Amino acid sequence: MAQGQGFGFGLGKMKELTEAIKKAQQVQEGAKDLQEELENMEIEGIAQGGLVKVVMSGNQEPKRVEIAPEALNEGAEIVADLVFAAMSDAYVKSTDVMRGKMEALTGGLNIPGFGGM
Repeated sequence: MAQGQGFGFGLGKMKELTEAIKKAQQVQEGAKDLQEELENMEIEGIAQGGLVKVVMSGNQEPKRVEIAPEALNEGAEIVADLVFAAMSDAYVKSTDVMRGKMEALTGGLNIPGFGGM
């Protein structure tokens, strides 16, 4: 190994590595806060103009279902379809929120599965 070559990378690479480690630590700290924020969120999915509402957390945990009395007149099969539609709506909204918050948190790290790649 030539003198002054070190381990094959110069100070510029070491600085990049230090920056990446610092950013990863910030992401780890932010992930705890984000997890709590997502757990406390209430994201509402609706069907048929609000006849059925499903509320989920930002982590897709079901919180409650609200069914308007007039929806019950439609029969069990229709109510089931409306609950499913509201649940799907809440799920899509909550995953969009989670994805956006994770991308903001990991911004620029290129972590597979978190919007970076």
